[in-house]
Amino acid sequence: MLETKYYASVFVRRLPYFLVVATLISAASVIVAMNLPPSYESSVKLIVESPQIPGTLAEPIATTPAQEQLQIVEQRLMTRANLLDIANRLKVLNDQADLTPDQIVQAMVARTSIQSSSGRNAASLMTVSFEAPTAQNAAGVVNEYLTLILQEDVKSRTGRATQTLEFFEQEVDRLSAVLAKRSAGILGFKTSNSDALPESLEYRLGQQSLLQERLALLQRELSTLSGQRTSLIEIFEATGRVTGIGGQSGTPEQIQLDELRRQLNEALVVFSPENPQVKLLQARIDQVEAIVRAQPTPTDTGREETGNSLLDVQLAGIDSRQSILQSREDATNVELTRLMDTISRTPANSIKLDKLELAYQNTQEQYNLAVDRLSRASTGERIEVLSRGQRISVIEPPAIPNAPSKPNRMLIAGGGSVFGILAGLGLVVLMEFLNRSIRRPEDLIKKLGISPIATIPHIRSRRELVMQRSFKLIRILAILIGVPALIYAIHTYYQPLDLIADRIMNKLGVRW
Repeated sequence: MLETKYYASVFVRRLPYFLVVATLISAASVIVAMNLPPSYESSVKLIVESPQIPGTLAEPIATTPAQEQLQIVEQRLMTRANLLDIANRLKVLNDQADLTPDQIVQAMVARTSIQSSSGRNAASLMTVSFEAPTAQNAAGVVNEYLTLILQEDVKSRTGRATQTLEFFEQEVDRLSAVLAKRSAGILGFKTSNSDALPESLEYRLGQQSLLQERLALLQRELSTLSGQRTSLIEIFEATGRVTGIGGQSGTPEQIQLDELRRQLNEALVVFSPENPQVKLLQARIDQVEAIVRAQPTPTDTGREETGNSLLDVQLAGIDSRQSILQSREDATNVELTRLMDTISRTPANSIKLDKLELAYQNTQEQYNLAVDRLSRASTGERIEVLSRGQRISVIEPPAIPNAPSKPNRMLIAGGGSVFGILAGLGLVVLMEFLNRSIRRPEDLIKKLGISPIATIPHIRSRRELVMQRSFKLIRILAILIGVPALIYAIHTYYQPLDLIADRIMNKLGVRW
């Protein structure tokens, strides 16, 4: 009980300080609440719609997550250039001509509120609101915001779609040119190496075998003719005649024909009639038989011819035949050499051709993939142009507000008064906490360590009490009347308190 009386007396003694602080703050709050200009708020609610065409039928190009898309739109909306342009066109702020561009941007940012919400299996929403001194300005700014958001959304979606389509068009053209170049390279290589390509290697190996067999046959025929010529000369030198004893004369072609028939009979014992060597012998026999049939039939005179005339004729026939066979052998050797050269070049050509064809195949695959992606990009671009993909749409369009949304005058006045009372109490508590003087017996005991026998309070006379109470009353009245009057004078003759508060809030980035 004594403690309560003591603290009550302390509060009464500090009452002027309490009243100064509480009255000052409360009066300022009431004046500010009464004089703050009305603030109108207009808002628009947006939603990110999913693509209207299922992705299984046509894959859209704009696949940005909804929340990321809203963040991109927000950042591009709140640029300095956009805010200054809107503020200058609509004259949004009071005394805007006296503000710097930085102050205008700060005020526009402070008056703009953007809230977005999204979640798993939930729609992505965005609410954009703006506060302005007039309802028309609030709705006008939000309409400008809405126009910029929709334009940015369309520009972003169609821009990505168009850029994607242009990229794949360029890629298809580039790969088409590369494909044509590689095709021309393969064609040129095949043209310049037409005699040594891998696809004709099997045929040329067969030709090589035939030429080798023909060369061996020609060499045997030359050897046979050489033996016949030697035999004729030896017989003539030994007998002086062309024919042997009891034999009949014969031309070199007839002798050669007999030899070829003998070789054919020997070959048929080993090979089939379809063998290339058998066919080659049969062709040679047909040629020699034609030559023999064209020769005149020798007449039998009943006597044997002597002399060099028949020998010379036969030797000349053999020499002529040897010359023909030798030219054929030379031609066969040349053809065989050329064929062997092409066969030896084939492996290297095969490796290089495989490399060229592999590069062509890789380019062809890239080209096919690019054509497929170009088709998809074309479809996606069409989807975005027709606004059938993911887009931002309006749920609630902005409207002109009918009544101001701010300030809450009762809240400001009441809150300021409560804050003033708390501030006054806090000042009283602080002053008592800092006061270390001795005022009670308990203070003597705590500080000096002695216990007083008794305490005698100061007894004032009736006149002193009247003067003391009158002085306190005058101070209280002076505080209760003077402080509000001073604040009103500052508000009226110096600068309105609402402007001061508005500037402070703008710098702090806070709205009432």
